[in-house]
Amino acid sequence: MVEDQVTLDYKRDGRIGFGEAIFCSKKSMEQLLTILERTKNNDTPLLFTHLKEKQFKKIPDDFKRRMDYDPLSRTAFYGTPEKLSDRKQIAVITAGSSDLPVSREAIRTLTFNGFPVREINDVGVAGIWRLMERVDEFKDLPVKIVVAGMDAALVSVIGGLVPGVIIGVPTSVGYGVAKKGETALRSMLTSCAPGIVTVNIDNGYGAAIAAIRVLQSLKKI
Repeated sequence: MVEDQVTLDYKRDGRIGFGEAIFCSKKSMEQLLTILERTKNNDTPLLFTHLKEKQFKKIPDDFKRRMDYDPLSRTAFYGTPEKLSDRKQIAVITAGSSDLPVSREAIRTLTFNGFPVREINDVGVAGIWRLMERVDEFKDLPVKIVVAGMDAALVSVIGGLVPGVIIGVPTSVGYGVAKKGETALRSMLTSCAPGIVTVNIDNGYGAAIAAIRVLQSLKKI
């Protein structure tokens, strides 16, 4: 039975500091509807990730009315997310506009959990003057999420320019030997800029959660 396939973690926020998220890729409509049905008598908001537009369109209107869906990031907020706090902003920086679906997943995850964001787009090293013109906007922010495909050189450049925690997100953007993000991943993992941390290919959600964990840890010091 579908009911036996779903167990929601309503206490995740109180236990580890960020809300429940539902990874929708490969989920059937029956599973998604079971999840939504279980939220009717619970005020806990949910974040849906990798929710395709064709899946969203099949969701009944009474649930859709409570959902904030963004087709670019393929994310949806169900219920009322956390209010934006007065915490320091987290920078989310992209090499190019092709990286936006992944960076917006990170931004939406941060917003859902109440963390303010400074978004910096299209500053890849192919025109490095674009980056240099905007460094002052994010250099003093405690955490920077850097989203890049192809050779992913942007993360190394930023790692050599500014302090703070830098989280690299390789994307599956690029031709041929880019190998759907594997080249970008290896580039970030072998970066000569010390101390950069890297999440999996296209994992904007994971990068955002890593940033949240860092900032919450800093509050306890």
